[in-house]
Amino acid sequence: MIEPHATLAQQEFIQKEMLHRRNVRVWRFMLLVLLLSLWELSASLGILNDFIFSSPSRMTLCFIDMVKDRSIFLHIGVTVMETIISFSLVITLGLATAILLWASRSITEVLEPYLVMLNSLPKSALAPILIVWLGNNIKTIIVASISVAVFGCIMTLHTGFSQINPDKIKLIYSLGGGKRDVLLKVLLPGSVPLIISNMKVNIGLCLVGVIIGEFLAANKGLGYLIIYGSQVFKMDLVVMSIVILCFVSAVLYQGISLLEKKIGHN
Repeated sequence: MIEPHATLAQQEFIQKEMLHRRNVRVWRFMLLVLLLSLWELSASLGILNDFIFSSPSRMTLCFIDMVKDRSIFLHIGVTVMETIISFSLVITLGLATAILLWASRSITEVLEPYLVMLNSLPKSALAPILIVWLGNNIKTIIVASISVAVFGCIMTLHTGFSQINPDKIKLIYSLGGGKRDVLLKVLLPGSVPLIISNMKVNIGLCLVGVIIGEFLAANKGLGYLIIYGSQVFKMDLVVMSIVILCFVSAVLYQGISLLEKKIGHN
């Protein structure tokens, strides 16, 4: 939106930016249409085997059938709910642990090699163990999702906390403040961009973790649809679920981006 008192140069710059953004949206849409058209055409001409690769039309029919019996909404809702729960716990645990590591050098030096090791561990290897420990239920899915994201979250936040401007910290101490004042007046306010950036990464990782968990310990959810569809060779169901996952991940990411803009305007 152009400000009423903006200079001519500012108005021209804003108009160019608006035109650029409009062109980007148009090209994105055209690229999507082109890809879907080529996919459908290739399946129709037999270039691609539509039984294995499906097609936009077959995928749409499968989606319509599941909309009619409302089952697709249940599966989407379950996956989104599990992702949001996992994401909330990852951010809470990650932030709390990173603050603890920042507050104590001794704890950092003791735990750092373990965090590096756990972060490097392939989390899919933990899934069968989690099923034995926790059972075939939602707890296993959420813990699997948390394990994918939480260790990287802790390390990223702790690294960011360690790079906070030391002059500001010295100023707080010189004015008689303590670690609590540094935490509340310097560390957390100055780390808001880092935390938001970390949230953008973790929302996707939590969704990946949920799908891993649903592959092994679910009877509903998009991950369950993918594994069930592949077992019974319903590839339309598999591809449709993957496409829905793409939209879900995009919506969740945009939700974090809106939060970032809202915080930026305050």
